[in-house]
Amino acid sequence: MEIIFGLITISLCVAVLFLLAFVWAVRSHQYDDTYTPAVRVLFEEQEENAQPRGQR
Repeated sequence: MEIIFGLITISLCVAVLFLLAFVWAVRSHQYDDTYTPAVRVLFEEQEENAQPRGQR
């Protein structure tokens, strides 16, 4: 029976840690822009390989 109380205590501590990490991520604006990171990969390659028209 003691092990059950220990496991419940440990699981509650882990749940509180995950909740604190989530609150920290929301407050530090980690979830503000969800569209740009998915599209940024498509545009970086085009910008790196782009050459001016007169230098071909």
